[in-house]
Amino acid sequence: MKQLTRIICTAVMTPMFALASVAAHAATIHFKADLQASSEVPAKNSTGTGALTASLDTDTNELTYHIEFRDLTGPVLAAHFHGPAAPGTNAKPQVAIKVKPIVSPIEGKVTLTPEQAKDLEGGQWYFNLHTSANPSGEIRGQILKTE
Repeated sequence: MKQLTRIICTAVMTPMFALASVAAHAATIHFKADLQASSEVPAKNSTGTGALTASLDTDTNELTYHIEFRDLTGPVLAAHFHGPAAPGTNAKPQVAIKVKPIVSPIEGKVTLTPEQAKDLEGGQWYFNLHTSANPSGEIRGQILKTE
């Protein structure tokens, strides 16, 4: 009888432990970026500022973001997540903001590739906003993990 009880307990508990193990590996990583004209490469002459907050679900690679900005030289023509790039270097866009018009605040979600998620986690992405006065970007911020 004890042997049968052990077999039943093992059969019931093993899948539960496996599910708990999988769930334990999923995490949410939080990010932020301070958007400033001085962070553009080269730096721009603008009083515009902004802030980005984001979270990455490491199980699904879904990035959820919220961006606020103000005092730009004009309407935003484009906005992108760029990478991979260290601070002070430029890179190609990885994710474009597709809503039009682009007004503050910007909110959205996007699923990243595993390589994109790795670069983001490694601090190799930045976000910037483009205007007609500054078509290469008016304000920019390196996206970094928060504590």
